[in-house]
Amino acid sequence: MQIGDKLPEFDLIGFDDQKHSNYEYADKYALAVIFTCNSSAQSKAYSERLVKLFERYEDDNFGIIGINSNDDKQSPEDSLAMMKLAAFHFKLQKLHFMYLKDEDQSVAKRFGATLNPEVFLFNSKRELVYKGAIDDCWENEAMVTNVFLEDAIESALDGVEVDYPEETPIGTPIIWKK
Repeated sequence: MQIGDKLPEFDLIGFDDQKHSNYEYADKYALAVIFTCNSSAQSKAYSERLVKLFERYEDDNFGIIGINSNDDKQSPEDSLAMMKLAAFHFKLQKLHFMYLKDEDQSVAKRFGATLNPEVFLFNSKRELVYKGAIDDCWENEAMVTNVFLEDAIESALDGVEVDYPEETPIGTPIIWKK
């Protein structure tokens, strides 16, 4: 996807065993779609930070969706059952933070996602305004000097152009089906 592209449609099963589509988020002023998983060291490192980020901006009508596109045949840790355990651990059921399974990997392909984690942030018109990294130090939150996603969220919520619309994501490759 390129900056300015529209949010692709999706309809995926969530950790709550319900189908969720992009239309559920139509009222959000900004929406982050994050390709993530249970098995990547980088995704694990960012899990708690993403929950905190969501909680910080939820009252500003910000939405966030995690999508796991990894092939769970090659990576059993990324099965829907294991996603449910991760969601329970982070208490996602009490938040409006959905964690969805892209079983056929079609959503990741439509977005052009290649890594876990990789962010796609959309404004209120559902135009892509930011893509890439969450911040500049996945290994240690205390060492972060650039909060790329948070800065982009603030710009999107304010209705202004994102200063740095693309930052190279750091993560592990999505595990594609053979």
